[in-house]
Amino acid sequence: MSDQKKPFMNTTRRQALGLLALGTSGVILSGLPGLTRALAQEAKTPKGQLTIGFSQEPTVFNPHMPHIEVDEGIHFSIFDPLFYVDEAGKFVAALAAEVPTVDNGGISADGLSWKVKLRDDVKWHDGTPFTAEDVKFTLELLVDPNFRSWRKTGHELVRELTVVSPTELTWKMEKPFAPYPSILASTFITPKHILGAEADKNTAAYNNAPIGTGPFKWKERVAGDYILLEANADYFADGPHVERVIYKYIPDLNVMYTQFKTGDIDVVGLQWITPDHYDEAKALEGKVVTVDPASTVESFTFNMERPQFKDPAVREALYHAIDKQSIIGALYYGLPTPTESYMPQQSFYYNPDLPKHEYSMDKAKQLLDDAGWAPGADGIRAKDGVKLAFTCSTTAGNHIREQVQQYMQQSFKELGVEMTISNLPPAVMWGDYWMLSQFDTVIVGLDFLTGPDPDTSDFFRSTSSPAKGGSGQNTWQYANQEVDDLLAKGGSLFVPEDRKVAYLKIQEIMRKELPFLPLFQYAKVRGHRQGVENVTFNINTRIDTWNVGSWSLS
Repeated sequence: MSDQKKPFMNTTRRQALGLLALGTSGVILSGLPGLTRALAQEAKTPKGQLTIGFSQEPTVFNPHMPHIEVDEGIHFSIFDPLFYVDEAGKFVAALAAEVPTVDNGGISADGLSWKVKLRDDVKWHDGTPFTAEDVKFTLELLVDPNFRSWRKTGHELVRELTVVSPTELTWKMEKPFAPYPSILASTFITPKHILGAEADKNTAAYNNAPIGTGPFKWKERVAGDYILLEANADYFADGPHVERVIYKYIPDLNVMYTQFKTGDIDVVGLQWITPDHYDEAKALEGKVVTVDPASTVESFTFNMERPQFKDPAVREALYHAIDKQSIIGALYYGLPTPTESYMPQQSFYYNPDLPKHEYSMDKAKQLLDDAGWAPGADGIRAKDGVKLAFTCSTTAGNHIREQVQQYMQQSFKELGVEMTISNLPPAVMWGDYWMLSQFDTVIVGLDFLTGPDPDTSDFFRSTSSPAKGGSGQNTWQYANQEVDDLLAKGGSLFVPEDRKVAYLKIQEIMRKELPFLPLFQYAKVRGHRQGVENVTFNINTRIDTWNVGSWSLS
């Protein structure tokens, strides 16, 4: 397993202030596109076709509506942000002419005044010039109360948003907010002249046939099968280098691996090669197979509004009843790393001092006995008329997760807890069922961070639960005023050492309250065929196709 570190560095106060681009979390800033994208447009003729396998089906094509990681595979292909975070943890200009910093006058020293300069050579896929009006429209759309926004965090602090010229806009921040550069780096810009004309942007036709500025254009979708994109010949940056990209939906991970082995797909995308195939995969001729750390953390997640999970003793008991080490060793071949936190262990903000999980059925039973959860005639524990019975859901076709569920089901049964397995196709599983907290429990892998920034307001802030009318991904409907206050404090600080105190404490609280049971940090077994160039691992993004416009065939 690679020891690549999450690019949060233990930066000194002087260094952090010197790097300030809202001084984010020790991330180095770069105004030099060309580390990953060429500054000058090269005359290239796209050639060939790439087929990328995803085990989950992309279904949300407006990047500002509630979505999951797999949808971002399409977003990165079709859209661009103002700037993005590359594999070295550096901000790189995209639609912006340069990354705004204190040094270049893009951000004031107090972090409150922003000035963003844009490229003047960008066109939307329909040929319309891209301008500052599109950026203003996008930032305003994200906080529109009538729009189902996936994220308002950070954007709700923007004030006096002003278009100075077609290539420049300014705004003020209500208060300094350190995570905002990372949030902007994952905010794709959408066209005002198309989406802005729609009366109801939640149901706009655009949402099913998006137009962006990115390296590929929307061509065709066959629901349940594939999405076909074609090269954008007018793309302003380097690439694209292939004529067509096909995102193929293959829900069964064994089938996806077989298709990789036979050459039916060129790149194994989301959910990758399962660990049980690793030994064979690394020896395949004509394939490049690597094991890389990922920010994603696998967890057993609760819907905290279900009555049986409001008792912290239940959550703690279920954690004791999970044999994490056996699951990792037997089912995942020892590749992932057990964890007690949502924070990647490579992060400067990771808390290594959290209590270690202990597998103990005796302690689990004692906790439930002491809390008054007594077995009934059917052997299922109950208290005050509430039975310790629930469903557990995950992606149908993920055979290892299904084995994990069966393993847990047997352990919980021994404890006097009834868990019914109820798995769903990905498009259903990660749609309203997940986003609107319609589940009891879920086994899910989540990247809680926005790029390299430690802020988790979208996941833990009490106002970020869509089921309660908020915008965000607090699908367990967790609410804790102390965590809300710590998130606000952490977001207001700019020096990593100062910010770290807040995030260490948040991890401590989450480990104690256990709205989700942390299982392990991912190790991705990634694979592509030889001859596919520039497939670059980036721990700062949630999807491998973050730079698909740079991929080529040799």
